[in-house]
Amino acid sequence: MRRGTLLRLGLTVTALLALCACATVPRDPVALAAFKATNDPWEPLNRKTFAFNQGVDRAILKPIAKAYIHVVPARGRDGIRNFVKNLGEPAVLANTLLQGQFKRAGTTAGRFVLNSTIGIGGIMDFAGRHGLQRQVGDFGQTLYVWGVHEGPYLVLPIFGPSSPRDAIGNAADVFLNPFVYVVPHYKYRTVFTIIETVLGGIDERARNIDVLDEIQHEAVDFYAAMRSLYRQNRAAELHHGVAPPPKEDDLYNDPGSDPVVEPDGGKPPGAAKPPSSPDP
Repeated sequence: MRRGTLLRLGLTVTALLALCACATVPRDPVALAAFKATNDPWEPLNRKTFAFNQGVDRAILKPIAKAYIHVVPARGRDGIRNFVKNLGEPAVLANTLLQGQFKRAGTTAGRFVLNSTIGIGGIMDFAGRHGLQRQVGDFGQTLYVWGVHEGPYLVLPIFGPSSPRDAIGNAADVFLNPFVYVVPHYKYRTVFTIIETVLGGIDERARNIDVLDEIQHEAVDFYAAMRSLYRQNRAAELHHGVAPPPKEDDLYNDPGSDPVVEPDGGKPPGAAKPPSSPDP
């Protein structure tokens, strides 16, 4: 698929979602606060997509993942995972540079060189064993660093939980990978991208079979549980594993009350203050 086609498809899908998939905004203050907190105005369509993904998972993905575990030994699965991750290192390098994370970029460059050579094409994580830990860097994260808002919660067919910002980022990452340009013909580039995505997806699904089964069994609302889990994991990735600082207003303000906006940006006059620590 060419760049222009991919971009037009993404813009069309986003526009259709915005026009026809919005949930009704509640008028009750408490319900409105909860609605804003979930940031899921496309929930009706998202739940349908989620149900579709669950059907595909039950019929295709999970059986393949189980067969993959049964046929491929653990060390072989580790090798496949390392190989796929190593293919993505150039895109991680490009994004860490775009984010100004030069130390992380240096770590990623070192990982790619060591694992591609001593690690036999990335099958072994030689760099990780010697202190160069794998970094997180994707174009969705880069857009976050540049100040682009994530937009509403979005469930993509097959690919699952996301956001408009991350969906665009995933598409852009394809073109940040130099392997795409090394492959001589665009048809073969597409095949390369599909193989990388499928291998990575099967391995990821195989590694999370027990965890997802447990969450589905314990959760009252599996959709809401997965939405929350995605957001926690994504927040950790955006902040490189460091939990984002809590918003003070979220801790001390009543979500059902109407906020009072002051010209100097201060707190509303009646806002509660955090308790002060007793003197030692």
